[in-house]
Amino acid sequence: MKQILTVLVLLLAFVSCEKPITSDDSNENKGVDSNDNLVVIVPNEGLSSSHLNFAVYQQDGTRVKQVNQKSDDAGFGTASFQLDKGDYFLVVVAHSSDGNPTMANPKKIQFTNTQGFTETFLFSGNVTIGDEREEKYVTLKRIVALCRFVFQDDYPADVAKMRFYYTGGSGTFDATTGLGCVNSRQSLTFDVSNGQKQFDLYTFLHDTEGTIHLTVTAYSANDNVLYEQEYDVSLVQNKITWLTGSFFSGAITISTVSIQTDWGGEYRLTF
Repeated sequence: MKQILTVLVLLLAFVSCEKPITSDDSNENKGVDSNDNLVVIVPNEGLSSSHLNFAVYQQDGTRVKQVNQKSDDAGFGTASFQLDKGDYFLVVVAHSSDGNPTMANPKKIQFTNTQGFTETFLFSGNVTIGDEREEKYVTLKRIVALCRFVFQDDYPADVAKMRFYYTGGSGTFDATTGLGCVNSRQSLTFDVSNGQKQFDLYTFLHDTEGTIHLTVTAYSANDNVLYEQEYDVSLVQNKITWLTGSFFSGAITISTVSIQTDWGGEYRLTF
């Protein structure tokens, strides 16, 4: 019995001296599990958007894992995955829409009218997972074209809402090309009681250049149509086309100018 008690005392002493395991000890990098073998990092200069979506697919397009982040999340800009060895297709999307796009299929990443269409940036490429952890810093590129519509005249007193409805672009894009892949009917409606006069209309073009057909409608508070005009607008991926003029009392005229900005250029169309 004395020998048994001695062994128990020694075991208790050993346990009391052993350092307890904490999350910091088992997790070398904050937000990254020690077993994760793919770490994807978006540099700070690429974090102007409020949402990030990271998705990993098998080579046949089957989604393996997805991580969605908001700008106020801890570790925003870094996502990690534990994957089997092999070849994968990685997609990272940055945007400021009101919801995450549908990303089950990398060839059809879809935003909706209710979510809204915003500046959207993309990284996509192959990644191979082997014996060592892979840390991948990604550079995202803007894949939308922007039609910026600006009213120069004042709203008539009975105008309460403006609706912008446009076809010819896409609300869905193929992450393998960065181009639009469906024929969408995009629609945005704005309450203009605050006097807003500039409206940004984003789309994914089916090629690097394209044309949208835009219908702009002014409504009363009771949804009666008061004014309506239609335009065919030429757009270029990563470029801004401006439409500026007097909507309620004038006609559209178009002019273009290319300048160096964070965008690839701007075209100014006056109405």
